[in-house]
Amino acid sequence: MTNQHSPDVVWHQHNVSKNARANAKGHRKPAVLWFTGLSGSGKSTIANALEQKLFELGYHTYLLDGDNVRHGLNKDLGFNDADRVENIRRIGEVTKLFVDAGLIVMTAFISPFRSDRQLVRQLHAVGEFIEVFIDTPLAVCEQRDPKGLYIKARAGEIKHFTGIDSVYEAPLTPDIHIKTDEMDIDACVSVILQYLQNGEYLIRQ
Repeated sequence: MTNQHSPDVVWHQHNVSKNARANAKGHRKPAVLWFTGLSGSGKSTIANALEQKLFELGYHTYLLDGDNVRHGLNKDLGFNDADRVENIRRIGEVTKLFVDAGLIVMTAFISPFRSDRQLVRQLHAVGEFIEVFIDTPLAVCEQRDPKGLYIKARAGEIKHFTGIDSVYEAPLTPDIHIKTDEMDIDACVSVILQYLQNGEYLIRQ
């Protein structure tokens, strides 16, 4: 597997720009909201609630969820470090396409390594990548354990599980910092919406 394209592959410039596509969809500029955090932290729950709110407000969105993507695009990947890196690389390229389409795209992936998240940030123009750290203590995530994964990991039935026997590198300076053990879902969504409004991603309602 290589990250280099053939020298015979030439980028084809589109006549319609991503900002034009975004404007046609009723918002000022496209972006990717990259939700990162431990399993059980609330990434998917908050991303779902945010997408529903944005949809109700008339914005064009798409949500990429870690488990869902592994049913198709990334079903050939496991959970060792190399496969985790490739998982995030592929998703980064997908988000680049969605942003180019003028959408507000959300991703809910553990994405445990800072270097991988930084590589995805570098795929996007300044201001298009918004890192949302869903900061939930491991003990709280284990208590929630919606899929029963922590129990299996503690029993040794799952290997390379983030937070147990695989490292999670928390963001040092996330664009948005959410503590789900201190805030309910509506409050989390409100914080993110306010960020988008202040950053002029949205047309104020």
